Amino acid sequence: VIGWAKHNEWRIPEHFKSDWSLDLECNVDKKDDQFKPYGATPGHGIEWARLITQWALSSFANLDGAQPYVDAAEHLFARADGTVGLAYTTDWNGKPVVTDRMHWTLAESLNTSATLYAATGEEMYANWYATFAQYVDEHVIDHESGSWFHQLDKNNHVMGKSDLYPAFQSTLIPFLDPAVSIATAVKNAA
Repeated sequence: VIGWAKHNEWRIPEHFKSDWSLDLECNVDKKDDQFKPYGATPGHGIEWARLITQWALSSFANLDGAQPYVDAAEHLFARADGTVGLAYTTDWNGKPVVTDRMHWTLAESLNTSATLYAATGEEMYANWYATFAQYVDEHVIDHESGSWFHQLDKNNHVMGKSDLYPAFQSTLIPFLDPAVSIATAVKNAA
């Protein structure tokens, strides 16, 4: 993933041809395909940034060994499309294509900003966490009926609700040890 992203301006290619070569034009004629949308998915870049950081922290005895992976994760995080709500997909130049906002991308944004803050101590990640938390509070949390709204359009109008799995994780990961799995971190914190 790091290699693919690094050679693609830190946007992760997700579609491949049968010979495993990249298919960057997959669904160019059906950009909003539900399962194989065209372009890059910033939320996946954010999620991979967290997963890579957690893997690195759990795999190396010190930050020196983990540092190249944390650096890559920081590049993935920085490559988000520049909007706090994160457009669902962008083209390969970063222009939003599917501008809907998905709750899971915000949950991952909370998780990743907290994980990168824990790994680096960089204040900007604490600030990003606060910014994402404010957006979630103002637009994604259903304060009347509970839960989170699953999907918003580019103007933050609600388009539906879904399960709470990503939202629930975002109430745990930011407060637990990023060097171990969620289950182990919860057990250790008990």
